[in-house]
Amino acid sequence: DVEQVVAALKEREALLSTGIGDGVGIPHAKTPLVDRLLLAAGTTPRPVDYDALDGRPADLFFLLLGPESAATEHVKALGRISRVLRKPGLCDRLRRAPDAAAFLREIADSEAG
Repeated sequence: DVEQVVAALKEREALLSTGIGDGVGIPHAKTPLVDRLLLAAGTTPRPVDYDALDGRPADLFFLLLGPESAATEHVKALGRISRVLRKPGLCDRLRRAPDAAAFLREIADSEAG
């Protein structure tokens, strides 16, 4: 149910923005609608005002959803996303990726190297 997922994301976002800066947003929420961690990632051609810590709009997003029962895994996944995104040049390469396969390849290459 998309409306319930959006409501859970908005509720979490109301606590504190998940815009971490440098044009990156990591919206995340726990919801009974999923039974395992789910991640969607991508870019937007027009940056979105995301109330980020640095005030910059976001154009690179990693959306994480998880069940209430996976709180530890949820936190670990958030940490891993944050660590991966700190690799020099990765965010710019992700923004330039021409398609989903190239986007995923950039992430895999950054973790392998």
